[in-house]
Amino acid sequence: MTIHREPSSDMAAWHAHCACHPRRGFLKSLAALGAAAILPGRDVLAQSPTKAPAVHTGRIDFHHHFFSPAWIKLVESKNSVKPVLGFEQFKTHSVAKDIESMDRGQVEKAYLSVTQPGVWFGDREETRKAARELNEFAARQKSDYKGRYGHFAVLPLPDVDASLREIEYAFDTLKADGVGLLSSYDDKWLGDKSFAPVWEELNRRKAVVYTHATAPGCCSWDFQPGILPTFVELGSDLARAMVSIIQGGTAKATPDVRYIWSHGGGSIWAQRYLTGESTESLARTAPPDSKLHHFRRFFYDTAAAADAVHIGILKMIIPSSQIVFGSDYPWVEPDRIAAGLQSSGLTPQELQAVYRDNALRLMPELRG
Repeated sequence: MTIHREPSSDMAAWHAHCACHPRRGFLKSLAALGAAAILPGRDVLAQSPTKAPAVHTGRIDFHHHFFSPAWIKLVESKNSVKPVLGFEQFKTHSVAKDIESMDRGQVEKAYLSVTQPGVWFGDREETRKAARELNEFAARQKSDYKGRYGHFAVLPLPDVDASLREIEYAFDTLKADGVGLLSSYDDKWLGDKSFAPVWEELNRRKAVVYTHATAPGCCSWDFQPGILPTFVELGSDLARAMVSIIQGGTAKATPDVRYIWSHGGGSIWAQRYLTGESTESLARTAPPDSKLHHFRRFFYDTAAAADAVHIGILKMIIPSSQIVFGSDYPWVEPDRIAAGLQSSGLTPQELQAVYRDNALRLMPELRG
């Protein structure tokens, strides 16, 4: 039976740039030039911008992180109280190294998103400011390296009112390509009823919503001594978020949202949530509004899933048309993910779809 396949130097340069381009000037430039050219002239990070490839055949990376100096400083203050997963990696990041990594991995364009711990540390005003600063930083990076970056906007969740304002600003002023969420905020998962107004607005805008895994308050550094949260807790929290989205009715209420889940869906496929399927049922079209229907409409990136086990599981349940390339840079280089996919059992046609063609369906504007 055939199963259905439905630089610290960056920081100095950034401060120097801010002195020359105050926020008022930045917003004026945005209004005048729109998405095509947010800032004139100078490179925001004092590095030579890299032009987009002349021939658009490269990979599209949907799992690619960015860090502003202000956000690093904020996280450093939190890290001094309690260790923050990945902090050492944040400090050594630079856009120059990022571009080099993209070129090595044949990545034409990468969509920037924030990773855990995000911007929520319990203070609403701090969270609003951090989200706004990150979004403006990403917009500058996107502008300075035209064609190389997209931007999934950071939202100041769990503050719903502030998140609605940030959606408006990110899409209408900064011309963001979607939003980037974490799987939970203050132990509220994405299908929580309090987040309904945010989902209503994202559905109205037919938004791309990329979700990255995090660890909930219960299960971070010390939950299993000697075992990093990346091994178990991040994947489990992603599963919790997906269950909350489907079970709570958010998925049904947002038919126009284009969902992308990190890490191949995490541990959702090991849970007891999707049970009772047979080879025959998997070979058929999923019933409308069923769990399987929503799982098959979602997209999944290849970060931490670029191997025969994870890809094999994904292809058993979802069509390969729903798998998109994701690297998890700077933790993993894009070329390493590509190497893993080459030996994962994907056919050459499926590899081409994962690298690029599925992205063109997900985001038709890439065709332009």
